[in-house]
Amino acid sequence: MNLLIAISLSYLLGSIPFSFILAKVLGNADLRKVGSGNIGATNLARVFGYKIGAIGLLLDISKGIIPVILLADLTVSSLNTSLNSIRLILGLTSICGHNWTIFLKFKGGKGIATSFGVLIGLAIKNILIAKVIVILAFIWLITLLIFKYVSLASIISALFLPMFLYIFGLERIFVYFGIIIALFAIFRHKSNIARMLQHKEHRFNIKSKFLSLKKKALS
Repeated sequence: MNLLIAISLSYLLGSIPFSFILAKVLGNADLRKVGSGNIGATNLARVFGYKIGAIGLLLDISKGIIPVILLADLTVSSLNTSLNSIRLILGLTSICGHNWTIFLKFKGGKGIATSFGVLIGLAIKNILIAKVIVILAFIWLITLLIFKYVSLASIISALFLPMFLYIFGLERIFVYFGIIIALFAIFRHKSNIARMLQHKEHRFNIKSKFLSLKKKALS
């Protein structure tokens, strides 16, 4: 497969607004007009519950995995580009598709789930990245438990990504990839950062969610 074709397919796959589609199908709701106004899985969960949100999350993650483990291996470049470079290019293209989807006038999600999918795809090929993912997941969880902001947990984890890629001795191109992901995370969460500074950002009440799940399990 030609690299240009692979990039186009990766962008189109990333552009599929799965959570937006699920909201339309399940409740004829426009995620841009309810909840936080974001078309991602977090807002889907906020509006339709965490089971539906989990489906949207898994679909968004898959948009990052597929280009890295499937499209990249089918791609042939005439530019003497390494396979790792192709994987990162296609991964970033998919994230761009999610963030700026062609199907919704280039107004997409935050890109965290799809970025996580890209990292999973890379980890399948490189055990060191798998270790980085485990550390970032721990940082994400600890940040969420302390501050109760999903957005802040995502931003902090993304900021640590290039640092750990460097610490684990991965190629420079991976570190550069991590820096781009971190910049994307900050840029896409500008409105969340503003709401946090104003103490208006939605908090994730872990205790309340746990008690709610326990009550459902016992009923």
